[in-house]
Amino acid sequence: MGTADPAHYDPPMITRMRLAAALCGLLVTLTGLTGGLSVAPAWADDGAPEPAAAKEAPKVELVLDVSGSMRTRDIDGQSRMAAAKQAFNEVLDAVPPEVRLGIRTLGADYPGKDRKEGCKDTRQLYPVGPLDRTEAKTAIATLAPTGWTPIGPALLGAAEDLEGGDATRRIVLITDGEDTCAPLDPCEVAREIAAKGIHLTIDTLGLVPDAKTRAQLVCIAEATGGTYTSVQHSDELSERVSQLVDRAAKPTVTPVATEGAGRCAQAPVLQPGLYTDREEFGQHRFYRVELLPGQELRASVSVGADRAVNRDYGVLLRASTLAGREIVRGEAAGDGRTDVISTGLRYPKAETGDIGSDSDVKPAPETVCLRVSNSFSPAGSVKTTPGLPVELSIALVDGPDEAGDTAFFGLGRGWWFLGALVLAGFLAGILWGWLSRWRVAVWRTN
Repeated sequence: MGTADPAHYDPPMITRMRLAAALCGLLVTLTGLTGGLSVAPAWADDGAPEPAAAKEAPKVELVLDVSGSMRTRDIDGQSRMAAAKQAFNEVLDAVPPEVRLGIRTLGADYPGKDRKEGCKDTRQLYPVGPLDRTEAKTAIATLAPTGWTPIGPALLGAAEDLEGGDATRRIVLITDGEDTCAPLDPCEVAREIAAKGIHLTIDTLGLVPDAKTRAQLVCIAEATGGTYTSVQHSDELSERVSQLVDRAAKPTVTPVATEGAGRCAQAPVLQPGLYTDREEFGQHRFYRVELLPGQELRASVSVGADRAVNRDYGVLLRASTLAGREIVRGEAAGDGRTDVISTGLRYPKAETGDIGSDSDVKPAPETVCLRVSNSFSPAGSVKTTPGLPVELSIALVDGPDEAGDTAFFGLGRGWWFLGALVLAGFLAGILWGWLSRWRVAVWRTN
């Protein structure tokens, strides 16, 4: 095909080419304008960027039971030790870079029958600090089920490993049995650690636990505000340990104990924050929140199954008016063994629009009734008291204003931004159509 001769272009075609060039310029301008909004840094009053607040890296120590009973093969056809090693390898691959992680063992070295020696059998396998994944995995690979179950001494050793500084500290204990080194009660050890006020949380995971093991691990966790999880499968173990390590990397809030009521009129009024309560099987509990015009209520609830429950269960979080009219609800259901089930809701209250900004009259808040319901049922011979643990989160944020407060795929904010994207797409379509027609016209002239 030969080169197109400009003399063959008619005036309308030249006009279209100039308009196309102008549209290209407009698209480039819009792209630069909208793209730049999402990367603007924060600036101080003197024109310099605001420095990021320095935070001490969180510390986590994984405490693994390597006692002789870990040889038992009842987790997905493999031994408890093999399941633990597999979970550790997966967890080590996903540890956040800001977390300082260590590993301590119990029952890994002494194979004899001397109880006094067996109860000293705990050591730090990998020091708390920046993680070398290869080195940590190599250390884990060398472990073999060996001796006793000195949980109390291991917790004391882990607390010492995490000493120093003001960082968030967390111990994650993985074991398949109760402590074999009484009279040093690990539950009392956990209470002593909590009494020191060093903000150290102990989470416990029981591998196929019996009733005595479960009770001891629940006591250890509750003493420091931690969690207990029963593990029957290897994927459950790796998922839960990863969650707990990730939790250490995030800011923690101490929950406030509260007590819901049987009716909304008698329910406690909750401020923004995190709350804990207990709810019996199949019970409804009410709480109240005062919501001002222009605010948005964001609420979530988690109900823990800290004992054996029957299949088919659910949790409902329902927001309603004082008169009982439902506003919005969140619900979740499950089938099988679980430890926690959660749901949430959002409710924006519109501005009243009839009170001026300079008026002395304050807008009246709306009372929102939050009802938490669960459909858990206890398995046979399981105690129903105390009730199931409930964690309720309440947040009040500014609702969307007239200018819009919508984030679109993390690129920018505001309805005008969405409008700009729509306009850019529309102009791009026109431009493409004109360019296609121009190419056809050039081809025909040749």
